[in-house]
Amino acid sequence: MSQYYEHYRKSSIGLALIDSLDELIQSGHINPQLAMRVLAQFDMSIADALSSRVRNRANFRAHLDNYRSLDDVWTFVLSNPTFRFEHESVTADKVKIVACKARVPGEA
Repeated sequence: MSQYYEHYRKSSIGLALIDSLDELIQSGHINPQLAMRVLAQFDMSIADALSSRVRNRANFRAHLDNYRSLDDVWTFVLSNPTFRFEHESVTADKVKIVACKARVPGEA
């Protein structure tokens, strides 16, 4: 099992990567094992990039509709959130936040 979370694969960049890998497999340019190695590298690279390169902060206020925790992964469903960044505010009707414990390579 991978030591990195796979939920970034559901992001727009992750879905685009999966679509591209599927096309390459279907056309015979790569095999499925290579595609799985590429996805594992993606999981590792995106986790590293988000932990080391993103420094922005946001504050938010919302109504908490639902929350749950499973295997150190927390899911929060918020209604009418307002996110405040350094120079702007953003609102939405509903937002789902998935939060997980940061993993260090080699840590179980």
